[in-house]
Amino acid sequence: MQDYIWETPSEINKNLAQRIKKIRKRRKISQKELSERCNVSYGSLKRFEQTGNISLNSLTKIAMELGLSSEIINLFTQVPYNSLEEVRNEREKS
Repeated sequence: MQDYIWETPSEINKNLAQRIKKIRKRRKISQKELSERCNVSYGSLKRFEQTGNISLNSLTKIAMELGLSSEIINLFTQVPYNSLEEVRNEREKS
């Protein structure tokens, strides 16, 4: 069964960016300082926090600098099966 998501991809990205921004501010790190520490351009970081748009590589660098690398590493690791067919498909490829 598929879950229905009522947010657009842009809204999901923007919400993610806002969570990252909140963590950055909680740790009292400026955008400029974070961009320098993780080697992501200031413009990219600023745009990310405003729009949610960023490359996966830059997002990973930001997460690592904020001590959130496990959040990235564990993405999609606990995905439930939608059907028995998916279980069979996975076992066939093993």
